[in-house]
Amino acid sequence: MQLGVSTASLFTRYKTEDALTFLNKNGIKTAEVFLASFCEYKKKFGKKLDKVKGGVDVHSVHVLTTQYEPQLYSINERAREDSFVILEDMLRCAKKIGAKYYTFHGTARLKKLPMKMDFDKIAATTQKIIDVCAKYNVILSYENVHWCYYNYVGFFTELKKRTEGLKGTLDLKQARLSGATYIDFLNEMKEDLVTVHLSDVDENGKLCLPGKGITDFYDLFSRLSDVGFNGAALIESYPSDYSSETEIFDSLNFLEEISDKVF
Repeated sequence: MQLGVSTASLFTRYKTEDALTFLNKNGIKTAEVFLASFCEYKKKFGKKLDKVKGGVDVHSVHVLTTQYEPQLYSINERAREDSFVILEDMLRCAKKIGAKYYTFHGTARLKKLPMKMDFDKIAATTQKIIDVCAKYNVILSYENVHWCYYNYVGFFTELKKRTEGLKGTLDLKQARLSGATYIDFLNEMKEDLVTVHLSDVDENGKLCLPGKGITDFYDLFSRLSDVGFNGAALIESYPSDYSSETEIFDSLNFLEEISDKVF
């Protein structure tokens, strides 16, 4: 298992290229790059990132979901086609920086109405996305997110039945917000799990950096080891979850000590 940091943890504190530069200068070996806007979904921007990443291994990329991901599933032909154009632009950027995975949210559930899932239809589009990613040597990794389709255990299983090559991303904070435990989602993704987003929560339910709260990371890492996890576990916290950027590195050291005991 590789431990690292997502540049999303530095969102609004640094521009994306500066966040990656910051991680490299501080000796971070593994990262997820959070691409935050349309101007960053370009091969040209990938070239800029490639120049500054230094010794950082870019495990995965992530994007700002609502900018185009839901429209990949749109019934509107023009919206759908435009979104796939944006997707391919982003994948050219991802390939340039050597990203192996694309952490994916998919369709947002913004309307609080009952929804019947047409898994055959959802899977057909998801397979198309998987196939487009493969053209750029990138693997699609569906993340559990409380405000998107994958906000309950069972969604990934149904999608996996109908697709080939799908992988999963486990997000601890999103699991909590979905009203489930991370264990529920981990047990669903199991050997298909390639990325974990790490965060913590204190006794009052406030989000914080790993090691500052009550999450049992020894138990988490043990469960990951049990399913043969060999991907990247990345700190992904909100900028409001800490005061100084140096706290991120303290958190990473805390995680490394536990990881050394398990893996």
